[in-house]
Amino acid sequence: MNRHPHPCAAAHCIDQEHQVHRRKFLQGLGGGISASMFSWSGLMSPAVFAEAAKRQQKSCILLWLCGAPSQFETWDPKPGRITSGPFGSIPTKLPGIHFSALMPRCASIADKLAVIRSMKTEPSEHFQAIDRLNRGDAPRPPFIRPSLGSVLGQQLGQLESPIPNFILLDPCPEGNEFKSFKAGNWAGWLGAEYGPVRLGGDYKIPDVQRLPDISTEDHEEREALRRFLTRKFENDRQSAAAASQNAAFERVNGLMKCADLFDLERLPAKDRERYGKGTFGQHTLLARNLVENGAPFVMVANGMPWDCHVFQHENYQMLVPDLDNIIYQLITDLSDRSMLENTLVVMMGEFGRTPWLNASRGRDHYPNAWSLALAGCGIQQGVVVGATDPDGIEVAERPLDEKNLFATLFTALGIDPYAEYELPGLPTFHRVEKEASPIREILI
Repeated sequence: MNRHPHPCAAAHCIDQEHQVHRRKFLQGLGGGISASMFSWSGLMSPAVFAEAAKRQQKSCILLWLCGAPSQFETWDPKPGRITSGPFGSIPTKLPGIHFSALMPRCASIADKLAVIRSMKTEPSEHFQAIDRLNRGDAPRPPFIRPSLGSVLGQQLGQLESPIPNFILLDPCPEGNEFKSFKAGNWAGWLGAEYGPVRLGGDYKIPDVQRLPDISTEDHEEREALRRFLTRKFENDRQSAAAASQNAAFERVNGLMKCADLFDLERLPAKDRERYGKGTFGQHTLLARNLVENGAPFVMVANGMPWDCHVFQHENYQMLVPDLDNIIYQLITDLSDRSMLENTLVVMMGEFGRTPWLNASRGRDHYPNAWSLALAGCGIQQGVVVGATDPDGIEVAERPLDEKNLFATLFTALGIDPYAEYELPGLPTFHRVEKEASPIREILI
Protein backbone atom coordinates (compact mmCIF):
# COMPACT_ATOMS: atom_id res chain seq x y z
CA MET A 1 0.00 0.00 0.00
CA ASN A 2 1.38 3.38 -1.02
CA ARG A 3 1.77 5.60 2.06
CA HIS A 4 4.01 8.36 0.61
CA PRO A 5 2.88 11.96 1.12
CA HIS A 6 0.48 13.48 -1.30
CA PRO A 7 2.43 14.86 -4.29
CA CYS A 8 0.99 18.35 -4.04
CA ALA A 9 2.66 21.00 -1.92
CA ALA A 10 1.20 21.48 1.53
CA ALA A 11 0.31 25.11 0.81
CA HIS A 12 -1.90 24.10 -2.11
CA CYS A 13 -3.65 21.10 -0.54
CA ILE A 14 -7.20 21.73 0.52
CA ASP A 15 -8.47 20.54 3.90
CA GLN A 16 -10.61 17.80 2.38
CA GLU A 17 -7.58 16.16 0.78
CA HIS A 18 -5.75 16.21 4.10
CA GLN A 19 -8.72 14.62 5.79
CA VAL A 20 -9.02 11.90 3.19
CA HIS A 21 -5.34 10.99 3.35
CA ARG A 22 -5.28 11.11 7.13
CA ARG A 23 -8.23 8.77 7.16
CA LYS A 24 -6.54 6.35 4.78
CA PHE A 25 -3.39 6.51 6.90
CA LEU A 26 -5.33 5.65 10.05
CA GLN A 27 -7.05 2.80 8.26
CA GLY A 28 -3.68 1.60 7.12
CA LEU A 29 -2.35 1.64 10.67
CA GLY A 30 -5.30 -0.40 11.88
CA GLY A 31 -5.01 -2.92 9.09
CA GLY A 32 -1.20 -3.01 9.12
CA ILE A 33 -1.06 -4.30 12.68
CA SER A 34 -2.84 -7.46 11.65
CA ALA A 35 -2.98 -7.45 7.88
CA SER A 36 -3.13 -11.21 7.74
CA MET A 37 -6.46 -11.15 9.55
CA PHE A 38 -8.35 -8.34 7.88
CA SER A 39 -6.46 -7.23 4.77
CA TRP A 40 -8.18 -3.85 4.60
CA SER A 41 -11.59 -5.50 4.62
CA GLY A 42 -13.39 -2.21 5.14
CA LEU A 43 -12.27 -0.92 1.75
CA MET A 44 -14.10 -3.55 -0.28
CA SER A 45 -17.86 -3.29 -0.74
CA PRO A 46 -20.20 -6.32 -0.77
CA ALA A 47 -20.92 -5.75 -4.47
CA VAL A 48 -17.24 -5.72 -5.45
CA PHE A 49 -16.52 -8.75 -3.34
CA ALA A 50 -19.51 -10.65 -4.74
CA GLU A 51 -18.20 -10.30 -8.29
CA ALA A 52 -14.81 -11.69 -7.29
CA ALA A 53 -16.41 -14.46 -5.25
CA LYS A 54 -18.61 -15.60 -8.12
CA ARG A 55 -15.52 -16.18 -10.24
CA GLN A 56 -13.48 -18.22 -7.82
CA GLN A 57 -14.96 -18.99 -4.41
CA LYS A 58 -16.34 -22.37 -3.47
CA SER A 59 -19.21 -22.40 -1.04
CA CYS A 60 -21.57 -24.72 0.79
CA ILE A 61 -25.27 -24.61 1.70
CA LEU A 62 -26.34 -27.07 4.38
CA LEU A 63 -30.09 -27.69 4.55
CA TRP A 64 -30.34 -29.07 8.05
CA LEU A 65 -33.56 -31.10 8.39
CA CYS A 66 -33.68 -30.93 12.16
CA GLY A 67 -35.56 -33.72 13.89
CA ALA A 68 -34.49 -36.25 11.23
CA PRO A 69 -36.64 -37.00 8.17
CA SER A 70 -37.82 -40.48 7.27
CA GLN A 71 -35.86 -42.16 4.52
CA PHE A 72 -38.97 -44.15 3.57
CA GLU A 73 -40.92 -41.03 2.59
CA THR A 74 -37.98 -39.35 0.84
CA TRP A 75 -34.92 -40.99 -0.71
CA ASP A 76 -35.36 -44.73 -0.04
CA PRO A 77 -39.01 -45.81 -0.36
CA LYS A 78 -39.95 -49.45 0.04
CA PRO A 79 -43.19 -49.79 -1.94
CA GLY A 80 -45.19 -52.92 -1.25
CA ARG A 81 -43.26 -53.76 1.92
CA ILE A 82 -44.71 -53.79 5.41
CA THR A 83 -42.37 -50.96 6.40
CA SER A 84 -43.59 -48.68 3.62
CA GLY A 85 -45.98 -45.84 4.22
CA PRO A 86 -49.09 -45.21 2.12
CA PHE A 87 -47.46 -42.90 -0.42
CA GLY A 88 -45.69 -45.31 -2.75
CA SER A 89 -42.81 -44.36 -5.04
CA ILE A 90 -42.22 -42.80 -8.43
CA PRO A 91 -39.49 -43.32 -11.02
CA THR A 92 -36.79 -40.69 -11.34
CA LYS A 93 -34.61 -39.59 -14.23
CA LEU A 94 -32.19 -42.35 -13.17
CA PRO A 95 -33.09 -45.78 -14.60
CA GLY A 96 -34.35 -48.13 -11.88
CA ILE A 97 -34.18 -45.50 -9.12
CA HIS A 98 -37.34 -44.45 -7.32
CA PHE A 99 -38.00 -41.69 -4.79
CA SER A 100 -41.04 -41.28 -2.61
CA ALA A 101 -44.16 -40.29 -4.53
CA LEU A 102 -44.18 -37.18 -2.33
CA MET A 103 -41.05 -35.94 -4.17
CA PRO A 104 -41.93 -35.59 -7.87
CA ARG A 105 -39.83 -32.46 -8.36
CA CYS A 106 -36.71 -34.04 -6.91
CA ALA A 107 -37.39 -37.08 -9.09
CA SER A 108 -37.27 -34.75 -12.09
CA ILE A 109 -33.78 -33.50 -11.14
CA ALA A 110 -32.36 -36.79 -9.82
CA ASP A 111 -29.75 -36.53 -12.57
CA LYS A 112 -28.29 -33.55 -10.65
CA LEU A 113 -28.26 -35.26 -7.24
CA ALA A 114 -26.13 -37.82 -5.40
CA VAL A 115 -28.09 -39.88 -2.88
CA ILE A 116 -26.52 -41.93 -0.10
CA ARG A 117 -28.85 -44.68 1.13
CA SER A 118 -26.52 -46.45 3.54
CA MET A 119 -25.70 -44.09 6.39
CA LYS A 120 -25.11 -46.05 9.59
CA THR A 121 -24.31 -43.97 12.67
CA GLU A 122 -24.46 -44.43 16.44
CA PRO A 123 -26.22 -41.67 18.44
CA SER A 124 -29.98 -42.14 18.68
CA GLU A 125 -30.89 -39.01 20.64
CA HIS A 126 -31.20 -35.62 18.99
CA PHE A 127 -28.58 -33.55 20.78
CA GLN A 128 -25.88 -36.22 20.61
CA ALA A 129 -26.66 -37.02 16.97
CA ILE A 130 -26.84 -33.36 15.92
CA ASP A 131 -23.51 -32.78 17.62
CA ARG A 132 -21.92 -35.80 15.92
CA LEU A 133 -23.25 -35.07 12.44
CA ASN A 134 -22.24 -31.39 12.67
CA ARG A 135 -18.68 -32.16 13.81
CA GLY A 136 -17.93 -35.39 12.03
CA ASP A 137 -16.67 -37.33 15.04
CA ALA A 138 -17.50 -38.45 18.55
CA PRO A 139 -16.86 -36.07 21.47
CA ARG A 140 -13.47 -36.18 23.17
CA PRO A 141 -13.85 -34.13 26.37
CA PRO A 142 -12.63 -31.64 27.35
CA PHE A 143 -11.78 -30.73 23.76
CA ILE A 144 -14.51 -29.30 21.52
CA ARG A 145 -14.17 -30.19 17.85
CA PRO A 146 -15.25 -27.36 15.51
CA SER A 147 -18.45 -27.82 13.56
CA LEU A 148 -18.51 -28.20 9.79
CA GLY A 149 -19.58 -24.58 9.35
CA SER A 150 -16.66 -23.29 11.39
CA VAL A 151 -14.11 -25.38 9.50
CA LEU A 152 -15.51 -24.44 6.10
CA GLY A 153 -15.81 -20.81 7.12
CA GLN A 154 -12.12 -20.83 8.02
CA GLN A 155 -11.02 -22.72 4.91
CA LEU A 156 -13.28 -21.14 2.27
CA GLY A 157 -13.70 -17.65 3.70
CA GLN A 158 -12.05 -14.64 2.14
CA LEU A 159 -10.22 -12.13 4.31
CA GLU A 160 -11.56 -9.23 2.27
CA SER A 161 -15.19 -10.26 2.59
CA PRO A 162 -17.57 -8.07 4.57
CA ILE A 163 -19.95 -11.07 4.61
CA PRO A 164 -19.67 -13.46 7.57
CA ASN A 165 -17.90 -16.72 6.80
CA PHE A 166 -20.39 -18.86 8.74
CA ILE A 167 -24.06 -17.90 8.66
CA LEU A 168 -26.73 -19.86 10.53
CA LEU A 169 -30.29 -19.09 9.44
CA ASP A 170 -32.30 -20.51 12.30
CA PRO A 171 -35.87 -19.15 12.13
CA CYS A 172 -37.25 -21.51 14.82
CA PRO A 173 -34.57 -21.60 17.56
CA GLU A 174 -37.05 -22.67 20.24
CA GLY A 175 -37.87 -25.78 18.25
CA ASN A 176 -34.48 -27.44 17.90
CA GLU A 177 -31.40 -28.44 19.83
CA PHE A 178 -29.20 -25.60 18.55
CA LYS A 179 -30.29 -23.38 21.39
CA SER A 180 -27.74 -25.29 23.51
CA PHE A 181 -24.92 -24.52 21.06
CA LYS A 182 -23.13 -21.38 22.22
CA ALA A 183 -20.59 -19.57 20.04
CA GLY A 184 -17.69 -21.53 21.49
CA ASN A 185 -19.59 -24.79 21.06
CA TRP A 186 -19.84 -24.20 17.32
CA ALA A 187 -16.25 -23.15 16.68
CA GLY A 188 -14.46 -25.30 19.24
CA TRP A 189 -10.71 -24.85 19.29
CA LEU A 190 -10.77 -22.65 16.17
CA GLY A 191 -11.96 -19.77 18.35
CA ALA A 192 -15.09 -17.65 18.58
CA GLU A 193 -14.22 -15.72 15.42
CA TYR A 194 -15.25 -18.84 13.48
CA GLY A 195 -18.58 -19.21 15.23
CA PRO A 196 -21.76 -18.49 13.27
CA VAL A 197 -23.56 -15.23 12.77
CA ARG A 198 -27.01 -16.39 13.73
CA LEU A 199 -30.10 -14.91 12.09
CA GLY A 200 -33.74 -15.71 11.60
CA GLY A 201 -36.61 -15.77 14.05
CA ASP A 202 -35.61 -13.75 17.12
CA TYR A 203 -32.03 -13.41 15.85
CA LYS A 204 -31.87 -10.05 14.07
CA ILE A 205 -29.21 -7.61 12.84
CA PRO A 206 -29.69 -4.73 15.28
CA ASP A 207 -28.45 -1.16 15.11
CA VAL A 208 -27.16 -1.23 11.56
CA GLN A 209 -27.77 2.48 11.02
CA ARG A 210 -25.11 5.00 11.99
CA LEU A 211 -26.25 7.75 14.35
CA PRO A 212 -27.34 10.80 12.33
CA ASP A 213 -25.08 13.20 14.23
CA ILE A 214 -21.92 11.27 13.28
CA SER A 215 -20.59 12.01 9.81
CA THR A 216 -19.14 9.34 7.55
CA GLU A 217 -15.72 10.89 7.95
CA ASP A 218 -15.88 10.91 11.76
CA HIS A 219 -17.20 7.36 11.82
CA GLU A 220 -14.36 6.05 9.63
CA GLU A 221 -11.70 7.89 11.61
CA ARG A 222 -13.05 6.58 14.90
CA GLU A 223 -13.15 3.08 13.47
CA ALA A 224 -9.57 3.29 12.19
CA LEU A 225 -8.33 4.55 15.55
CA ARG A 226 -10.28 1.90 17.41
CA ARG A 227 -8.80 -0.81 15.20
CA PHE A 228 -5.29 0.52 15.76
CA LEU A 229 -5.60 0.67 19.56
CA THR A 230 -7.32 -2.69 19.96
CA ARG A 231 -4.78 -4.41 17.71
CA LYS A 232 -1.94 -2.83 19.67
CA PHE A 233 -3.46 -4.01 22.95
CA GLU A 234 -3.89 -7.52 21.53
CA ASN A 235 -0.32 -7.75 20.23
CA ASP A 236 1.35 -6.13 23.24
CA ARG A 237 -0.30 -8.57 25.63
CA GLN A 238 -0.56 -11.57 23.29
CA SER A 239 -4.13 -11.82 24.51
CA ALA A 240 -6.31 -14.58 23.02
CA ALA A 241 -9.38 -13.01 24.65
CA ALA A 242 -8.64 -9.66 23.02
CA ALA A 243 -8.04 -11.39 19.68
CA SER A 244 -11.45 -13.09 19.85
CA GLN A 245 -13.15 -9.86 20.83
CA ASN A 246 -11.47 -7.94 18.02
CA ALA A 247 -12.41 -10.64 15.53
CA ALA A 248 -16.02 -10.63 16.71
CA PHE A 249 -16.17 -6.84 16.45
CA GLU A 250 -14.80 -6.89 12.91
CA ARG A 251 -17.29 -9.55 11.94
CA VAL A 252 -20.21 -7.52 13.26
CA ASN A 253 -18.80 -4.38 11.65
CA GLY A 254 -18.67 -6.16 8.31
CA LEU A 255 -22.14 -7.54 8.87
CA MET A 256 -23.53 -4.03 9.24
CA LYS A 257 -22.14 -3.13 5.82
CA CYS A 258 -24.03 -5.94 4.11
CA ALA A 259 -27.20 -5.96 6.22
CA ASP A 260 -29.35 -5.48 3.11
CA LEU A 261 -28.36 -8.96 1.92
CA PHE A 262 -30.24 -10.45 4.87
CA ASP A 263 -33.48 -8.63 4.14
CA LEU A 264 -36.01 -11.06 2.68
CA GLU A 265 -38.25 -8.18 1.67
CA ARG A 266 -35.61 -7.05 -0.84
CA LEU A 267 -35.70 -10.33 -2.75
CA PRO A 268 -37.95 -10.55 -5.83
CA ALA A 269 -41.55 -11.42 -4.99
CA LYS A 270 -41.64 -14.07 -7.73
CA ASP A 271 -38.66 -15.84 -6.17
CA ARG A 272 -40.21 -15.76 -2.71
CA GLU A 273 -43.39 -17.23 -4.15
CA ARG A 274 -41.51 -20.04 -5.88
CA TYR A 275 -39.79 -21.15 -2.66
CA GLY A 276 -43.06 -21.24 -0.74
CA LYS A 277 -44.39 -19.18 2.14
CA GLY A 278 -42.87 -21.26 4.94
CA THR A 279 -39.85 -20.03 6.87
CA PHE A 280 -37.63 -22.88 5.68
CA GLY A 281 -38.25 -22.08 2.02
CA GLN A 282 -37.83 -18.36 2.54
CA HIS A 283 -34.54 -18.80 4.40
CA THR A 284 -33.29 -21.26 1.78
CA LEU A 285 -33.87 -18.54 -0.81
CA LEU A 286 -31.97 -16.16 1.46
CA ALA A 287 -29.12 -18.70 1.64
CA ARG A 288 -28.96 -18.76 -2.15
CA ASN A 289 -28.82 -14.97 -2.20
CA LEU A 290 -26.04 -14.89 0.41
CA VAL A 291 -23.92 -17.44 -1.42
CA GLU A 292 -24.48 -15.57 -4.66
CA ASN A 293 -23.04 -12.52 -2.93
CA GLY A 294 -19.97 -14.25 -1.53
CA ALA A 295 -20.92 -16.13 1.66
CA PRO A 296 -18.81 -19.32 1.89
CA PHE A 297 -21.05 -21.33 4.24
CA VAL A 298 -24.74 -20.95 5.04
CA MET A 299 -26.68 -23.40 7.18
CA VAL A 300 -30.47 -23.32 7.10
CA ALA A 301 -32.19 -25.02 10.04
CA ASN A 302 -35.92 -25.52 10.39
CA GLY A 303 -36.88 -26.31 13.95
CA MET A 304 -37.84 -29.92 14.66
CA PRO A 305 -40.80 -30.67 12.35
CA TRP A 306 -39.30 -33.94 11.13
CA ASP A 307 -39.42 -35.50 14.60
CA CYS A 308 -42.75 -37.16 13.93
CA HIS A 309 -43.36 -39.62 16.77
CA VAL A 310 -47.08 -38.99 16.33
CA PHE A 311 -49.16 -39.10 13.13
CA GLN A 312 -46.15 -39.53 10.86
CA HIS A 313 -48.04 -39.89 7.61
CA GLU A 314 -50.42 -37.01 8.23
CA ASN A 315 -47.51 -34.66 8.98
CA TYR A 316 -45.42 -35.86 6.06
CA GLN A 317 -48.18 -35.09 3.58
CA MET A 318 -47.34 -31.43 4.26
CA LEU A 319 -43.64 -31.59 5.11
CA VAL A 320 -42.23 -33.62 2.23
CA PRO A 321 -43.89 -31.78 -0.68
CA ASP A 322 -42.63 -28.51 0.79
CA LEU A 323 -39.09 -29.90 1.04
CA ASP A 324 -39.40 -31.36 -2.45
CA ASN A 325 -40.17 -27.92 -3.87
CA ILE A 326 -37.46 -26.15 -1.85
CA ILE A 327 -34.73 -28.54 -3.01
CA TYR A 328 -35.95 -28.31 -6.60
CA GLN A 329 -35.95 -24.51 -6.57
CA LEU A 330 -32.52 -24.26 -4.96
CA ILE A 331 -30.77 -26.76 -7.24
CA THR A 332 -32.46 -25.30 -10.32
CA ASP A 333 -31.56 -21.74 -9.35
CA LEU A 334 -27.93 -22.60 -8.68
CA SER A 335 -27.72 -24.46 -11.97
CA ASP A 336 -29.37 -21.66 -13.95
CA ARG A 337 -26.98 -19.13 -12.38
CA SER A 338 -23.92 -21.28 -13.19
CA MET A 339 -23.30 -21.54 -9.45
CA LEU A 340 -23.89 -25.24 -8.89
CA GLU A 341 -20.40 -26.33 -9.91
CA ASN A 342 -18.92 -24.12 -7.16
CA THR A 343 -21.62 -24.60 -4.52
CA LEU A 344 -21.91 -27.82 -2.54
CA VAL A 345 -25.45 -28.48 -1.30
CA VAL A 346 -25.96 -30.91 1.59
CA MET A 347 -29.48 -32.10 2.52
CA MET A 348 -29.60 -34.11 5.74
CA GLY A 349 -30.78 -34.57 9.30
CA GLU A 350 -29.17 -36.26 12.29
CA PHE A 351 -30.45 -39.81 11.64
CA GLY A 352 -33.42 -41.59 10.05
CA ARG A 353 -36.74 -42.98 11.24
CA THR A 354 -37.75 -46.49 12.24
CA PRO A 355 -39.05 -48.92 9.63
CA TRP A 356 -42.05 -49.57 11.87
CA LEU A 357 -44.72 -47.30 13.33
CA ASN A 358 -45.17 -46.89 17.08
CA ALA A 359 -48.48 -46.96 18.96
CA SER A 360 -49.03 -43.28 18.09
CA ARG A 361 -48.64 -43.94 14.35
CA GLY A 362 -45.26 -42.25 14.27
CA ARG A 363 -41.74 -43.29 13.35
CA ASP A 364 -39.10 -43.07 16.09
CA HIS A 365 -35.35 -42.32 15.94
CA TYR A 366 -33.30 -44.70 13.81
CA PRO A 367 -29.55 -44.25 13.15
CA ASN A 368 -29.01 -47.82 11.88
CA ALA A 369 -29.88 -47.21 8.22
CA TRP A 370 -30.79 -43.84 6.72
CA SER A 371 -30.34 -41.53 3.74
CA LEU A 372 -29.15 -38.10 2.72
CA ALA A 373 -28.49 -36.23 -0.52
CA LEU A 374 -25.76 -34.03 -1.96
CA ALA A 375 -25.37 -31.92 -5.09
CA GLY A 376 -23.03 -29.45 -6.69
CA CYS A 377 -19.36 -28.71 -6.17
CA GLY A 378 -17.13 -31.76 -6.56
CA ILE A 379 -20.07 -34.18 -6.59
CA GLN A 380 -21.00 -36.58 -9.37
CA GLN A 381 -24.47 -36.03 -10.75
CA GLY A 382 -27.06 -38.78 -10.92
CA VAL A 383 -25.47 -41.24 -8.50
CA VAL A 384 -26.99 -43.44 -5.79
CA VAL A 385 -24.61 -45.08 -3.34
CA GLY A 386 -25.37 -47.89 -0.89
CA ALA A 387 -28.53 -49.84 -0.23
CA THR A 388 -30.67 -51.11 2.60
CA ASP A 389 -32.35 -54.50 2.80
CA PRO A 390 -35.85 -54.95 1.28
CA ASP A 391 -37.55 -53.60 4.41
CA GLY A 392 -35.00 -50.87 5.15
CA ILE A 393 -34.04 -52.35 8.50
CA GLU A 394 -30.31 -52.77 7.94
CA VAL A 395 -27.66 -51.48 5.57
CA ALA A 396 -27.16 -54.18 2.97
CA GLU A 397 -24.48 -52.49 0.87
CA ARG A 398 -21.72 -49.92 1.55
CA PRO A 399 -22.24 -48.84 5.18
CA LEU A 400 -21.05 -45.26 5.70
CA ASP A 401 -20.72 -43.04 8.74
CA GLU A 402 -20.06 -39.40 9.62
CA LYS A 403 -16.30 -39.71 9.07
CA ASN A 404 -16.84 -40.94 5.52
CA LEU A 405 -19.30 -38.11 4.95
CA PHE A 406 -16.95 -35.40 6.22
CA ALA A 407 -14.03 -36.79 4.22
CA THR A 408 -16.29 -36.57 1.17
CA LEU A 409 -17.40 -33.00 1.85
CA PHE A 410 -13.87 -31.75 2.41
CA THR A 411 -12.56 -33.54 -0.67
CA ALA A 412 -15.38 -32.20 -2.84
CA LEU A 413 -14.49 -28.66 -1.79
CA GLY A 414 -10.76 -29.14 -2.39
CA ILE A 415 -9.83 -29.25 1.30
CA ASP A 416 -7.38 -31.83 2.65
CA PRO A 417 -9.55 -34.05 4.88
CA TYR A 418 -6.60 -35.41 6.84
CA ALA A 419 -4.78 -32.19 7.65
CA GLU A 420 -3.70 -31.82 11.25
CA TYR A 421 -4.98 -28.92 13.31
CA GLU A 422 -2.30 -26.63 14.67
CA LEU A 423 -2.90 -26.97 18.41
CA PRO A 424 0.36 -26.40 20.31
CA GLY A 425 0.41 -28.21 23.62
CA LEU A 426 -2.75 -30.21 22.85
CA PRO A 427 -3.26 -33.75 21.55
CA THR A 428 -3.21 -34.33 17.81
CA PHE A 429 -6.47 -33.83 15.94
CA HIS A 430 -7.24 -34.03 12.21
CA ARG A 431 -10.13 -32.71 10.16
CA VAL A 432 -11.11 -36.35 9.66
CA GLU A 433 -9.72 -38.89 12.07
CA LYS A 434 -8.36 -42.36 11.32
CA GLU A 435 -8.02 -41.47 7.61
CA ALA A 436 -11.62 -42.49 7.00
CA SER A 437 -12.17 -42.80 3.26
CA PRO A 438 -14.30 -40.39 1.27
CA ILE A 439 -17.16 -41.81 -0.76
CA ARG A 440 -15.29 -42.03 -4.06
CA GLU A 441 -18.35 -43.10 -6.05
CA ILE A 442 -19.89 -39.66 -5.70
CA LEU A 443 -16.77 -37.55 -6.16
CA ILE A 444 -15.84 -36.06 -9.50
